[in-house]
Amino acid sequence: MEPHLFSILQIKSLILKNRIVISPMCQYSAIDGFANDWHLVHLGARAIGGAALVMQEATAVSPEGRITPADLGIWSDKHIEKYKQITTFILSQNAFPGIQLAHAGRKASMCTPWEGHRKLTEDEGGWRTFDPSGLRYGEEEALPPIALDANGLKKVVDDFRSAAKRAHEACYKVVEIHAAHGYLLHQFLSPLTNKRTDDYGGSFENRIRLLLEVVKAVQQVWPNDLPLFVRISGLDWAEGGWTIDDSVKLAAILKEKGVDVVDCSSGGLVRHQKITEGPNYQVPVAERVRKEAGIMSAAVGLITNAQQAEEIIAHGKADLVFFAREALRDPNIALTFARELDCDVMWPKQYERAKK
Repeated sequence: MEPHLFSILQIKSLILKNRIVISPMCQYSAIDGFANDWHLVHLGARAIGGAALVMQEATAVSPEGRITPADLGIWSDKHIEKYKQITTFILSQNAFPGIQLAHAGRKASMCTPWEGHRKLTEDEGGWRTFDPSGLRYGEEEALPPIALDANGLKKVVDDFRSAAKRAHEACYKVVEIHAAHGYLLHQFLSPLTNKRTDDYGGSFENRIRLLLEVVKAVQQVWPNDLPLFVRISGLDWAEGGWTIDDSVKLAAILKEKGVDVVDCSSGGLVRHQKITEGPNYQVPVAERVRKEAGIMSAAVGLITNAQQAEEIIAHGKADLVFFAREALRDPNIALTFARELDCDVMWPKQYERAKK
């Protein structure tokens, strides 16, 4: 019998050849938001490697939304040309290209990880960041972020809309809205970082308002027949924060609003989080979202081998499995897993000699 991991899955007009997705992974290799040959080779290699869907890293919807100055961006029409080259190649390998649209909020204006991953100073090209409530991520930060006012909120929504329009022009087939890992939309969701007293703070319904406005704005320009994903942090791993129950409740609303898949990660919001890591440690979020909210879910987090991924799909814990670090270690992860599960899949003709 064919492994469940290599069964097809239709989402809107897309038919995915398997359940393996390359997770968005920042490469910190762009200049002024522009992609280059590193991104083409990095993403293209993983399309060659057999994944059904290759998700591009968190791509900033505005310059101030970048995590670092080396992040990809999609705030200008000039960014589209290189993205078209990348998507064309991915599609040529019988895979679909996806893009994660993001705004880092208060976690923006950082050095790259290999430069210390600290806040940039103004002399280093840093910029003032934005968040819901003017709360620093770290006490050592010289200036607090600026709490978004009505004009700022409108700009965020407009930026996501424009970015989604450009993503379609660049031939991406899946858009994922990044509302996880402590970035701007997650900052609005969690009571730990959202202390507002207006229509965007306080109650659960108010705290999810900005995300729902972004979803609606993206849908205005994103084709109805192409999938829309939302990535969430299923829980904050901190007392008084966002919970799995909140995630299930949000997922049901997202389904009602027309979102196709909830991509379930966790954490990243506050420094005092206490994460209990281990194999499959985030899978329970995806499982509960799938079963209780009735929406397709994606599992991520220390899923490193074929049998582990097969068990997740076979037992209905998620519809898709996203691979990050394991896909960095092995660009051909889907082909590797197919061999391990004794599944006959199509290899690139250039690689067929290695199939047996």
